Amino acid sequence: MFKRFLAIIFILFGFCSNSIAQKTEADTTLIKGLKQSPKKNILPVRRPVLFPEVINPSPIPDLKVKVNYWRNLTLFGINVNQATFSDNWGAGGVNSLALGGQFSYKTDYTKSDKNFASELILQYGKLKNKDQLARKSADRIFWDNKLALKLSKDWYFFGSLNFESQFDLGYSFSRDAQGNEKRTLLSKFMAPAYLTQSFGFEYKPVKHFFVRIGTGTARQTFVLDTNLYKTNPKNFGVTPGQTFRNELAFQVVSSYNKEIAKNLILNSRYAMFANYEKLSSIDNRLDVTLIANVNKLINVSLSGILLYDDDSDNKMQASQTMTFGLVYKLAN
Repeated sequence: MFKRFLAIIFILFGFCSNSIAQKTEADTTLIKGLKQSPKKNILPVRRPVLFPEVINPSPIPDLKVKVNYWRNLTLFGINVNQATFSDNWGAGGVNSLALGGQFSYKTDYTKSDKNFASELILQYGKLKNKDQLARKSADRIFWDNKLALKLSKDWYFFGSLNFESQFDLGYSFSRDAQGNEKRTLLSKFMAPAYLTQSFGFEYKPVKHFFVRIGTGTARQTFVLDTNLYKTNPKNFGVTPGQTFRNELAFQVVSSYNKEIAKNLILNSRYAMFANYEKLSSIDNRLDVTLIANVNKLINVSLSGILLYDDDSDNKMQASQTMTFGLVYKLAN
């Protein structure tokens, strides 16, 4: 019985061994028919060793950047007007020559809530007609200074100092009984001259327009020629024999300066001076200038002045000029 059991086990073991051998041989044949991919990292790779170089950066240089809070404008102008006629010119006319010049300088300093502005205007012109005495066509010295502290978006508290006079002798012209031309002295340098100090509030909503309201204003009128009253009885309000007069007043000054069209500039200034002791008579002056720029060097200007000052004349005074000239501007 036991012998039969061993025989059966040997027979089964032999059958299984034969099957496994056949399967192994078949798998080996299949593997040989396939192309094996190369193994990764066949060649050894050597990783580099990094040695970082320590660099000491150079210090950043001091650039010393400065902000310029100043704006400046300088203007030189000259104009010439000349006319000549032959003796037999049928339409009539008179030989004439007019020469004029102007210098102006404006500067403005604005930083934070502080502002300083200064403007200097110097004008002089002369006109000579044949067989007539020479006359002035322009004569003005004007210097205005203002220091302001910003209170709000459009309002400032300001203090200002203003000086105004003329260069040359001023005359009125008439003729005597024989028809000869004669002249009478009316004014000269420092006769008159006006020095005005004012403080108050300034309204400036835009750069090209402002209104100053001077609640505390003092003005000194100088007439250094004590004999001027002999030919100018009003003597600009100064008592004959004295050289100056002091007034306390309320003042309003307004200015508008803007390019209203291409190459067309409107510049105007209005000043009102009301003496506290004489409010029934208020001084008013309006200056208006319209400038047309032909090119960078040539322009045409039309100017007008309206003035009422009863210390000079009881009536309204007016002046109008038109000039064609050369102008040089220097701005930064």
